[in-house]
Amino acid sequence: MTLRLDNFLPYRLSVLSNQVSQGIAKTYSEPYGLSVTEWRILAILGRFDGLSATEVAERSAMDKVAISRAVKRLIQAGQLKRQQDQADGRSRTLWLTRQGRAVYEAIAPAALDYEQALIAVLSDQERVLLDNMIDRLLEHTHILSRSSS
Repeated sequence: MTLRLDNFLPYRLSVLSNQVSQGIAKTYSEPYGLSVTEWRILAILGRFDGLSATEVAERSAMDKVAISRAVKRLIQAGQLKRQQDQADGRSRTLWLTRQGRAVYEAIAPAALDYEQALIAVLSDQERVLLDNMIDRLLEHTHILSRSSS
C-alpha cells in the first residue's frame, strides 16, 4: 500500500486549512500585526470572554505553548488582560481589553466576508452537507483519540 498525499484526506485538509488561513490572514496580518494564533485567540475571546489559556487551547486545538506565547504578546500589546478567576483563585482568565475588542470587531466582519466568498462556490445544500460532515469528522476524531490513548 502506497501513501499518495494528493489523495490522503488529512493532508488535503491540512493544505486547505493552510490556504484558507493564509487568505484570511490578509485581513489582520498587515493592518493589525497579528499572527494566526493571536487572531484565533482574539476570535475565541471575542465570543467567549473569560476563558483560561488552557480553555482557549482546547477550543482552538492549538499547541498550548503557542497559545501561551501569543497570549503574552497580546497582553504586551494591550489587547488582552489576565485576571484571577473569582471562583478558583488558582486559575487565571483572559479578557479582551477595550483595544482588543475594537480589533476583534474590526476584523470579524472581514473574516465573515472571506468565509462567504469561500463558500460561494457551494450550493445551499452542499453547505449544509459540508457542515454536517465536518461536525461528524470532528466528533469522530475525539473518539479516535480516546481509543488510541
